[in-house]
Amino acid sequence: QVQLQESGPGLVKPSQTLSLTCTVSGGSITTNYYYWSWIRQPPGKGLEWMGAIHSSGSTRYSPSLKGRSSISRDTSKNQFTLQLSSVTPEDTAMYYCARGRTTIEWAIRGQGTQVTVAS
Repeated sequence: QVQLQESGPGLVKPSQTLSLTCTVSGGSITTNYYYWSWIRQPPGKGLEWMGAIHSSGSTRYSPSLKGRSSISRDTSKNQFTLQLSSVTPEDTAMYYCARGRTTIEWAIRGQGTQVTVAS
């Protein structure tokens, strides 16, 4: 059974770069043609897809983030990482990592990690 676990700082200052890691167990991030996504949910709002890395290693990003996001992976640790630069308080949200057959389908999701952007 595949499980995902997010980790990262709970508090980030404005203008800094947020870095979150998703550790995957029960399955490899390099096999079976899955998309490994980052999604977030700001307070009082819906889920927003941020970007994904495919099992092949290719990446896709949401245009709404205007080039601030970067997703990479460490196959030796079975982890993938999100970096979001120049954060503002509007980036405050619950952040999730997820797996799906497409970038808009998240069949398996982690429990999420709260990130607050504040000085």
